[in-house]
Amino acid sequence: MKVLVTGGSGFIGSHVVDKLRDKAIEVRVYDVVIPTFRKDIEFYQGSILDRAALGFAMSGVDAVMHLAAVADVKDVFEDPYYAESINVRGTINVLEAVRCSKVNKMIYGSTTWVYSEASEDRVTESTPLHAPSHFYTATKLAGEYYCQTYSKLYGLDVTILRYGIPYGPRARDGAVIPIFVEKALNGKPITIAGDGSQFRKFIYVEDLAEGNVMALKSTARNKIYNLDGNEKITIKQIAESIQKILGNVRIEHIPGRPGDFSGKEVSCELAKKELGWRPKVSFEKGLSKYIEWYKERESSRNLDKKKIDELLER
Repeated sequence: MKVLVTGGSGFIGSHVVDKLRDKAIEVRVYDVVIPTFRKDIEFYQGSILDRAALGFAMSGVDAVMHLAAVADVKDVFEDPYYAESINVRGTINVLEAVRCSKVNKMIYGSTTWVYSEASEDRVTESTPLHAPSHFYTATKLAGEYYCQTYSKLYGLDVTILRYGIPYGPRARDGAVIPIFVEKALNGKPITIAGDGSQFRKFIYVEDLAEGNVMALKSTARNKIYNLDGNEKITIKQIAESIQKILGNVRIEHIPGRPGDFSGKEVSCELAKKELGWRPKVSFEKGLSKYIEWYKERESSRNLDKKKIDELLER
């Protein structure tokens, strides 16, 4: 079996590639960024806005995992036009390339943010969705609807995965946990908006990647699954956990901010029942792994800088 991963050089995508290779599945990455985390994969460089290049990359592929996206809500807010081009038009380009290439299956990476306007506090895959208040959510919902209509009109086998908030090695530096860790390691106070009681169910990225691989099962055909963490973690708990791991870390509170995704209880029972998937890594253990990786990365960067300085001084 060969799987094409769009966005396979990114945070989630690179871990999905790792899990696929662990299962001895052949992998081809399609991305604008050259992957640096391993050498045993095919790589096609290109944009998901280039439908012809996408079609070329899908030659000989059995399944596509479409993970390429503008995933940082701050980036979406600051440049909605570009975010729409990647998240919406990019998705229909992938779907059309899948249809024309006669690929057997497509998996689409969505988000639990789609539940942000739901009236219920506990949500499942069948919870009615409402018009979103954030443009990021709108683009991901549009992608979901495109997947569903392509499935109905053209018989495509599509699985939609709604991700919780991922964290772990290779995370984007702009996410909340990397920001907190960077501040703590550099002697800066961790700042919390409001009282820090707002919660999320963070999902360790390797657990999330495992869910993507399990979605290749035939039982996942034309289904939607939530992939979220088990533990309710408040923003205050994140800061206190970092303080516990690293020691001398200051925590400061600032006024709260409006417009955040309000925490929902996202049920993952369907993924557990049909795919046999469940999160395995506790938040504190995953956080420790991330901090260890972050320290190693910074140490490597500093060593590279030192080597360059030495070369230039000769």
